[in-house]
Amino acid sequence: MFERYTEQARRAIFFARYEATQYGSRCIESEHLLLGVMREGGMPGVRIESIRKEIESHITIRERISTSREVPLSQECKRILNYAAEEAQRINTSAPSISSWESNGKINAWPLAYFRVAN
Repeated sequence: MFERYTEQARRAIFFARYEATQYGSRCIESEHLLLGVMREGGMPGVRIESIRKEIESHITIRERISTSREVPLSQECKRILNYAAEEAQRINTSAPSISSWESNGKINAWPLAYFRVAN
């Protein structure tokens, strides 16, 4: 699945997986994906610490799990990544782009350039 994405996008997903393990999550959720994108440097001018605090105020933090354990993408993350790839193909650009859409009643914003399909 990840071969369609740029190296930068794959690193962001790797960081998202790490974030999920640190919070003891059984799957990679959208908040982990956001933190992964930020760790990869995808949101200039936004401080990861402030976003992390906001996320932590809305989730249940569990005991950390091993990073060697398989951590699958949630259905929401799969939809986000598929949407991002489709949108990146549609706009066919490498310029940074942020798109917002609603998912389960929440507005999500993602830098789609990170998830563009590699040529």
